[in-house]
Amino acid sequence: IRHLMQSTGELSFNMNTVLDDAQVTALAASFDRKVTIVAEISAEQRLESSKVEDEEAAEGDLEPRPPVVTILGHVDHGKTSLLDKIRKTNVAAGEFGGITQHIGAFQVVTETGHAITFLDTPGHAAFTAMRARGANVADIVILVVAADDGIMPQTEEAINHAKLAGVPIIIALNKCDKPNANPMRVKQQLTAHALSPEDWGGDTICVEVSALNGTGVDTLLEAIALVAEVEELKANPKAPAAGHVIEARKDPHRGVIATLLVEDGTLTRGDVVVAGMGVGRVRTMQDSNGKTLKEAGPGTPVELFGLDDVPDAGDPFHVAGDERLARAAVEERKLSLREGSQFQRPQATLESLFKETAQEKIDKTLNLILKADVRGSLEPLKVELSKLEHKEVQLDTLYAALGAVTQSDVDAAISSNAVIIGFNVLSESAARKSAERAGVQIRHYNVIYEVVDDLKAALENLLAPEQKERITGHAEIRKLFASSKFGNVAGCFVIDGVVRRADFIRIYRDGRLVYGTADKPVQVDSLRRVKDDMREVREGFECGIRISAYQDVREGDVIEFFEIKELKRTLES
Repeated sequence: IRHLMQSTGELSFNMNTVLDDAQVTALAASFDRKVTIVAEISAEQRLESSKVEDEEAAEGDLEPRPPVVTILGHVDHGKTSLLDKIRKTNVAAGEFGGITQHIGAFQVVTETGHAITFLDTPGHAAFTAMRARGANVADIVILVVAADDGIMPQTEEAINHAKLAGVPIIIALNKCDKPNANPMRVKQQLTAHALSPEDWGGDTICVEVSALNGTGVDTLLEAIALVAEVEELKANPKAPAAGHVIEARKDPHRGVIATLLVEDGTLTRGDVVVAGMGVGRVRTMQDSNGKTLKEAGPGTPVELFGLDDVPDAGDPFHVAGDERLARAAVEERKLSLREGSQFQRPQATLESLFKETAQEKIDKTLNLILKADVRGSLEPLKVELSKLEHKEVQLDTLYAALGAVTQSDVDAAISSNAVIIGFNVLSESAARKSAERAGVQIRHYNVIYEVVDDLKAALENLLAPEQKERITGHAEIRKLFASSKFGNVAGCFVIDGVVRRADFIRIYRDGRLVYGTADKPVQVDSLRRVKDDMREVREGFECGIRISAYQDVREGDVIEFFEIKELKRTLES
């Protein structure tokens, strides 16, 4: 304890004190010893480190890979029928009621030799969560819109998911063979969603097709190949396989069956795969046609057997070189989940923004999803929120739509770390439960200025406070005292103001600054008068000051004391 007091200058140590890293280092230095602080490395961290090492060892030339294309759109607009025409199969006939009930992943090779991987996502409103997962792993989104029906609510949701995923969108105007088809009206509706067709001077490819007779399908495939070429999609087939889980289930006879999309590297039979809470060796894997594969390269969807637990759809997967380490990492994940720490990042809330404003790690953007009862409420709300701007912080409205808060909105909020604002609308029961589980905040309002006031306060809390400096006093060094325990102690006289132990200091010699910078202000180690520790000493009194960080003090130096006050800033300031 005596050594700790001498090395750190603190007086509050006792035999039960828990030492931090700095105190351990200081204690070791007082005994002329050096210590190395080693943090405990978890199996998860070791697995991630080995994954990076494997990827670096397999570095090579990147090669083009097949694009991953997701089919999105409103129910009964012909998504699956269009995909049937492309792959020459009839999946829709085998679905209950003619509606796709699960995510399917298929790879086709066009007549021009281009391989394309398709994800067929359900279009019914009950499957919005599946659509969100499909969009987030895709390179290109095909938005199917019936030319005789136009933009529908699920079409708008699909557009929002595609935009949040940040992927190119190709419009397939289906059912153009119908007598009441009106492609021009649909294109006009698309412009309202910032999707301007190419033939109207925009940058969105629109292809008129008919899933029934195959008209325009070849043109659509050419458009996919063109966009894929522009995107320059590449992967390293020599790297360990990595990608995402598309869907997974447990069969009572065959065990866990997972549909994986290999996005990088090559997956080989016998590899150890880690996927969410599941781990195991690849016993068997099949392609979309049921053919057994020995290996699967980038852009290939496979159905895999061998995992010991069912992963969640959307979980990332990768190949591990050490099976024992992989199983230990998965056990850590399960333990973490049981202890209540979510295996995901914490979601943003307005309250968390109020609490964490001073931390550098905070993202200076507040993401929002707006839902309102009528457009007459939505538009004024968007106008008022657009006025909340500042160069250091920003409000990003991911999308604004009409109707109740749905599961689709919660899925979008999870993927983008957003807060959902509901204006004069309710939240669906399933959406509320899902939001509670995921930590997504849904805030309901019925007065516009209350929305604006709350969001303005949240943004202002993200602003770094303004720092104001105020000089409180000066002390002149009249005599120096050398101490074997503490180094130089300066005998000072307070020439004006008041000097406080909690204030910051600068040291001047012959009118020139010799110690102390604005970016790293320092404080004195001790302030004493006679034998007593003092919080402050006023003008006209003598005191002893110790500054361990700067030992080159001299008689005649002037120590300037100042305080720094933090002032809350506003968007207007």
